[in-house]
Amino acid sequence: MNLEIQLDPIESRVFGVLVEKALTTPEQYPLTLNALTNGANQKSNRDPVLSLDEVEIGAALQRLERKYMVRTVFPNNSRVEKYVHNGKDALGLDAAPLATIAELLLRGPQTPGELRTHVSRMVAIESLENLAALLANLMERGLVRRLPPSPGSRAERYVQLISPDLHPLDAPMPVAVRAPAVPVAVGTPIAEIGTRLEALEAEVARLREQVAALSARLGSDGTTQH
Repeated sequence: MNLEIQLDPIESRVFGVLVEKALTTPEQYPLTLNALTNGANQKSNRDPVLSLDEVEIGAALQRLERKYMVRTVFPNNSRVEKYVHNGKDALGLDAAPLATIAELLLRGPQTPGELRTHVSRMVAIESLENLAALLANLMERGLVRRLPPSPGSRAERYVQLISPDLHPLDAPMPVAVRAPAVPVAVGTPIAEIGTRLEALEAEVARLREQVAALSARLGSDGTTQH
C-alpha cells in the first residue's frame, strides 16, 4: 500500500461515490459531473450529509486525477466528459475490499455487522467470517484500523486510513434505532451472546438502510399527500 495516497474530505466523498455507483448502478456509470455532485450530496448512505457544488466537486476531481485515483473518459465518443475511479490500480484492490473502503469513506467507522450489511449493497459478503478475513488483509496493508467498541456496545469498529481525519473518532455515534432487548438464558455462553448481539446490530443497520432509502425516495418524489 502506498500510504502517500491521502485524500481530503471532498476527495474522499467523490472517490467513494464513484466506487459505489460503479457497483450499484453500472448502467449509469461512468458519471457526469452533475451525477457525481448529486451522488455526493445524497441524504441516504452518507455520514455526514454534505452540500457541495459542482465547482467543489470539479476541483476535487482534478486533485484526484493528479493522484491517479480518477480518470476522465468520453464513452462512445460522447462530447460530455465523464469520470471513473482508478481504485483497482491505485490501491491494488479487488471489488470486495474496494467496496469496503468506499463504504468506510462514505459512512465512517462501523461494526462488522453494519459494515457487512452496507457493503452488501455493492458486493456480496457471504459471512462475517469472510468479512473478518477481508478486514485482516486491509489492516495488514495499512488501509484499515480496528477501533475499540463504542460506549454501550460490545462490537469493535473499523475505520479507513486513506483519509485519517475524515471522521473524528471522538465524535458521538449517529443516533441509531434502538434494538429490542435480547432474552438470554442464565448460563448462555459468552460467544453465543456476542453472536446474537452481532446479528441484532446487523439487523438494525439493515432497517436504518431501508428507512434512509425510503426517506430519500419520498423526498425526491416532489409530491405531498394529504
